This record gives sequence, C-alpha cells and structure tokens, in this order.
Amino acid sequence: MVSWNNIFTLALGLIGSARAYTNPIRNPGGGDPQITYTGGYYYLISTEWTNLQLCRATTIEGLKTATPKVIYTDSDPSRSSNVWAPELHYLGGKWYIYYTAGKSEDLTGQRSHVIKGGASPWDSWSYGAKLSDDWGIDGTILRTNQFGNYFVYSCMTGVQYQSTCIRKLGSDFLSVGALSIISQPDQSWEKSGTPVQEGPNALYFGGKTYISYSANYCWTPDYCVALLEWDGKTDPAKASAWKKSNGCVLKSANGSYGTGHNSFFQSPDGKQTFITFHATSNKNGACDDTRYAMTQPLTANADGTPNFGSVQPFSHQFAEPSR
Repeated sequence: MVSWNNIFTLALGLIGSARAYTNPIRNPGGGDPQITYTGGYYYLISTEWTNLQLCRATTIEGLKTATPKVIYTDSDPSRSSNVWAPELHYLGGKWYIYYTAGKSEDLTGQRSHVIKGGASPWDSWSYGAKLSDDWGIDGTILRTNQFGNYFVYSCMTGVQYQSTCIRKLGSDFLSVGALSIISQPDQSWEKSGTPVQEGPNALYFGGKTYISYSANYCWTPDYCVALLEWDGKTDPAKASAWKKSNGCVLKSANGSYGTGHNSFFQSPDGKQTFITFHATSNKNGACDDTRYAMTQPLTANADGTPNFGSVQPFSHQFAEPSR
C-alpha cells in the first residue's frame, strides 16, 4: 500500500536536492573558471586550450550536465593555441570575452585578446582585437565610478616575475592605455615554486573594491587566492592605491589542492557573492586538465570584509544562489 507520508517525504527530498548543489561543477577540464548569471541562466566558461566554449543552465547543479557550445575558434596561428582564462564581461550593452592565446610551439607568444558578442552570451561572436603587444595572461575588467574601467592582467614587462598589471580600458572596450604595475610577488608566501601573481579578478563587496589574484607557481599545492584592497580614492593605476592581504585568503583543503584562478558572481537577487575557482586532486598541484571547477558563497567578517572560508569537500551540499 502506498504511504502518503512516504510520498510527501520523497517530494520534500526532491525539492531539497533541486535547490542544492555539490562541487565540482566541471571535472575534468575546469581550469580558470568563470560563472556569470544573466537572463535567467548561469553561464560557465573555462580554459579549453584550442577554442572558446560556453555552457549554460538555470541552476548551478545543472551546469554539470549542460552541453558545451563552441562559440569561437581562430585560424590565425599567432592566436589559435594555448587559449586560456576566458572571461565574460557586459560593457556598453554588449558582451565581450577577454582571453589569452598564442602560438602552438611555446608560451612566449601569449597575448591578451578580446572577442565581441551581442546582447546575450548565447549570440554569435567575432574577433575584436589584441589588447597589447606585451606578454600577458589572465585578463579581467575592473570597474570604478570615479576613474572608469581598467584592464587588469598578469604581465612581466619591466619586472622579473609575473605581477599584477593594469591599463585603462578604452571606450570601445577593445583598446587599452599605458601600463602600470600595481603589485608584485614580494612576500614569502607568494614565492613557492617561483614568485607569481596571476589570475586577477575584481571583487565588489561591502562597499569596497578588491582585486583577488593567485599567488605561487601553479604546479605547487601552495597555489592560492590572495587579495588587494583599493583605498577607494587613489587612481587604481597607482601601486599606492592597493593594500595586499597578509597571506592567502583561500588555500588547499579537504583533498583539493592548488586552489586558485578564481572569479566572482552575484546571486540572481544580488544578495550573495560566490567565488568560483579551480583546484586539483593532485597533491603536488597542477596546471593541466586535472583541474576541476568549484564554486561556493562568501560570507562577511564582523568588519564587513569578505570571508572566503575554506574549500569544502565534494560531499558538502550548498544551497543554490538566492533568488
């Protein structure tokens, strides 16, 4: 005999599971991930090496089984290989993807590029421009009310090690201005393997503006997320405008190693901030396709600053972002 109580319990369980997700979101092949919410969909983009792909779903859990759509492939040999770290950004009523690409022989040709789309990320895409001639990877956009928009990336121009670099973004969103270095890996906790700052991403939290970045060499378990805080008044292109965190704010834990190259997104109702990042089960760290994509909510410290918490195990159930 069917028990209505059992049916009710089952229904509650199904509703609960539909409102929760577990990590990883993409495994394998989840390096340098970014999740964006727009138009009722979550869009996931990550490093695919030879092209740019998007997948979308109405829930975070749904991204796991979403079919990827190849949105751009380039035949120019100077920018058709080692396609890394793509990021979606909505600027001036259109979508743009900023990414890194180069030649197949080695990584000396890695440069920052941008493609331009339409009113939806699911629309068609076309090549926009190479942003600069210097070696540079992992580009992102920083927005400020007082000073305008900036292109922030990892470069080595005029410095010994990969550092956090910034250029004013042009009004066409396809060009950039003069280069400034705003932070270098000069602390002991940024020098594991080799000193590195890469994968910058803007965070707007509690009325303040930050740039997160990944510290240390990615083939080490010490690869982690660190933070720069803007003073809110000085030109962001000046190093003096930024204060570095005292150490990593998110690092290896619970079987996930080399947690880094992160991004952020807001819940549909704008009340929550989530961090999306990659990690690997390789205890030595990794920069290859063993990396998987994870996402989890931030909380606030008593002083209003972001609390990144710790990387949770795969078994942990997170509530879907609030609507």
